[in-house]
Amino acid sequence: MAETGQDREGATVSSLRQRAPALRAGTAQTRTELTLTLRNGESVLLTFLIPVLLLTFFSLVDVLPTGTDDPVEFLFPGVLALAVMSTSMVALAIATGFERQTGVLKRLGSTPLTRGQLLGAKTASMAVIEVAQITVLTAVALMLGFRFDGTQILAAVGGAALASIAFAGLGLLLAGTLRALTTLAAANGIYLVLLLLSGMIIPLDKLPDPVATVARLLPSGALAEVIHGALGATTIPTQAWLVLGVWALVSPVAAARSFRWE
Repeated sequence: MAETGQDREGATVSSLRQRAPALRAGTAQTRTELTLTLRNGESVLLTFLIPVLLLTFFSLVDVLPTGTDDPVEFLFPGVLALAVMSTSMVALAIATGFERQTGVLKRLGSTPLTRGQLLGAKTASMAVIEVAQITVLTAVALMLGFRFDGTQILAAVGGAALASIAFAGLGLLLAGTLRALTTLAAANGIYLVLLLLSGMIIPLDKLPDPVATVARLLPSGALAEVIHGALGATTIPTQAWLVLGVWALVSPVAAARSFRWE
């Protein structure tokens, strides 16, 4: 018997009713993730204060070999890349590591909240925070004199999305295999190293050739090249896209296979 329009409408309504509790649970967990992140002083420091201070200070005090007449032209794309890394890797790793050690993840596993909903909530909260970071940094950059001339916005967004996946995988890999305090130290240590050696603050061509070669193979260096190329209206190296794509595929798989919930 052919299905009538009323049958299809009834099935749609029933499906929506079944999905509603899952959507509410995911939305509630997203709000919780955002609240916990913003209450954490270290997360706020990494997420907002450090990128804004770096952008403002080094744009006004011309001490870095940026190779441009106006330092903000180089620094703004680099600090945007830094903000993506700080949120999707460092903040996520630290928060998840302590949740795992204190048994929060184990208790959440005993609730109706599914693993997919939990990971979806973490991803959604990370995306909201990144949007807030980009908004704040863009406002600061405009006040410092940056101008969006011939920029490739879609390329910048695509690079940031791939890098977010890659860095989130790395963050969860740390949080799911190490103790919380070790994760804290490792995430911050990696953050500081990549801050200096990824092309975000200091141009890659100013680094020693072996260091620059390694940096271009890391997600941080590839992201910096994509964002610099997109916002600087220059050619984005094909290698940068390939590196980001590989890291976005490999790191989540590695995290999923090694992650221990307690």
